[in-house]
Amino acid sequence: MSTKYYANLLPKDFDNFDCLKLAPGIYLILLFVLRAYIIWIMSVTNMRDHVGIIQWIYPQTSLFYLNLVSGVIGLFIVLVLSLRRPNAATWVRTCWQKCKTLLIGALAFDLLIGVLGYFIWHLQSLSWLMVHCSLVMSAVFYILRSKRFTINLAEFPEELPEK
Repeated sequence: MSTKYYANLLPKDFDNFDCLKLAPGIYLILLFVLRAYIIWIMSVTNMRDHVGIIQWIYPQTSLFYLNLVSGVIGLFIVLVLSLRRPNAATWVRTCWQKCKTLLIGALAFDLLIGVLGYFIWHLQSLSWLMVHCSLVMSAVFYILRSKRFTINLAEFPEELPEK
């Protein structure tokens, strides 16, 4: 990487392996892709009413189940993130290099589920679909334009020499 990419960064922006810390927007995008799983965990931990939270956020529970399916790619990305360390397996390194494509694919699949849910199954309103489309488009724009995420993908943690 060229030094111009690192010019505005501080030492606190790097982790223990001298890699740039992951772009904060990626965490928000993962939360968006994994929102059904987060809601599912919240509903499971609710001891009084296990499905109340799901029904409150997803009035049509079929959309909830479809969002669980679309979040599988996000779960895989979280797995790759958690295994991203020195001496990682080759498949982790390969998948990390394709993480941008995987995230865009997860967002596109999530949008496809939303569009199908609206047009075929009539699960949501037009305003919901427009907000959903704008969120997905802004997330894809962030992924494609983020210099920090590009640096993150180019780097992979390596063991540092002992001091």
